[in-house]
Amino acid sequence: MKALWKGTISFGLVTIPVKLYPAVKTEPLRFKFLRKSDLSPITNKRIAVADNKEVPWDQVVRGYEYEKGKFVILKDEDFDRVDMEAIHTVRVLDFVVLAEIDPVYFEKPYYLVPDKGGEKAYQLLHYGLVKTGKTAIAKIVLHNKEHLAALKPKNSFLTLELMYFQREIVDPKELPAPPKAELDEREKKITVELIEKMSVPWDPNRYQDEYSKAIEKIIKEKIKKGTKGIPKETKLRKGAAKEQKDLISLLEESLRMGNGRTQISTASILKKERKTRKKKTQ
Repeated sequence: MKALWKGTISFGLVTIPVKLYPAVKTEPLRFKFLRKSDLSPITNKRIAVADNKEVPWDQVVRGYEYEKGKFVILKDEDFDRVDMEAIHTVRVLDFVVLAEIDPVYFEKPYYLVPDKGGEKAYQLLHYGLVKTGKTAIAKIVLHNKEHLAALKPKNSFLTLELMYFQREIVDPKELPAPPKAELDEREKKITVELIEKMSVPWDPNRYQDEYSKAIEKIIKEKIKKGTKGIPKETKLRKGAAKEQKDLISLLEESLRMGNGRTQISTASILKKERKTRKKKTQ
C-alpha cells in the first residue's frame, strides 16, 4: 500500500518520522451514466459557463470567490509559500482522556507507521499513550486543509483520526427540540429488557453490507441472463408488512422473538402514537 503522506510527529522536542496510511477502505459499487437508446457511456466534461465550451486540463486554475463573481487565483507556488514545516508535521498540542471527547468530533481514521530512524521514538510514544491512557490532540495539514486530529494506540500501531473543529460541529441548540412525551413505566421497563436481551459483545464481523450484496446479486443475474430488466426473483426484499400495534405490543413481541432481534417499525409506532393523541384530543 502506498503512503498518502510523509512527515513527522512532533511533541515537545521529540520528532518521529512517520508515514500515513488509510485505516479504512471503501469499495462502493460504481455505475456509469449511459444513453438509454444505445447504452453509450456519457462523459463528464469541464464546461465553461461563459461560452459553454469545454476547457482542457492545462487551462484549469484554482480560484477563490471572495465576492459574487469575483475570484482571486491561487497557483501552485502560492500553496508552496505556506509554512512547509506545518505541512509535513503532526504537531501534538495536548494529551487528553479519550472518554472526554464527544464521538461526534471524529471524522476519518488513518494508520501512522514509523519511517526510517523513527522506530524507537514511535514505540516510546505508543507506550506512553497506553501507559497513561491518554490520547494526543494534534494538528495536521492534508489536502490543503488544516485538521484537528487524535493520535491513539491500536495494537502495535499508532492511529491518527481526523477530527472536526468546534466551529464545524452543529450546535444542538440550533435544532428544534424533540417533543416531550410521557413515558409509561411498563414501556420503560420492557425497553430496558429488550436492550439487555439484544446486547452482545462487540464483533464487527456480525455486520455486513447487505444492500451492496443484494445489488451485486442483481448485477450477476442480469449478466447471466443478458437482460436489461430487473429479475423479478431478485428484487430487494422489503420488510414484511406488519399490523399496526401499540408500542407495548411491539416491545413485548420483540422480546418474544429469537434473541429479541426484530425490526421495530418506527414509522408504525409514530403513526400509532399520532392516532392515539388524536383520539385523546377529540
